[in-house]
Amino acid sequence: EVQLVESGGGLVQAGGSLRLSCAASEFSFDDVAIGWFRRAPGKDREGVGCISITEGSTYYTDSVKGRFIISSDNGKNTVYLQMNSLQPEDTGVYYCAAGPYAAPLKVMVTEHRFESWGQGTQVTVSS
Repeated sequence: EVQLVESGGGLVQAGGSLRLSCAASEFSFDDVAIGWFRRAPGKDREGVGCISITEGSTYYTDSVKGRFIISSDNGKNTVYLQMNSLQPEDTGVYYCAAGPYAAPLKVMVTEHRFESWGQGTQVTVSS
């Protein structure tokens, strides 16, 4: 099973930026998708976006489109989530997840179709 470790969370003021990292022990599938999710206090986990490691294609949910960017450094088995123009509603625990790229990225994110999950990193945006 792939081991995932997120890092880079912290406290930031509204309008600021943070970059999260997701380090994977390996990309053990032939075609891997890495997704980002978040859980706000008192709410269910929701998808943020996803990247196909082989193709480099990405998908973002409407709530973060235009503000967040997902990228990967395949040589380091690391995926990044660059978060810009952060707002208080972006506060939550952010998780990355890995799984075989077996469905459209939108479906994978919407249906949380991932097999391995990290422990999460806290992001707090103050107003």
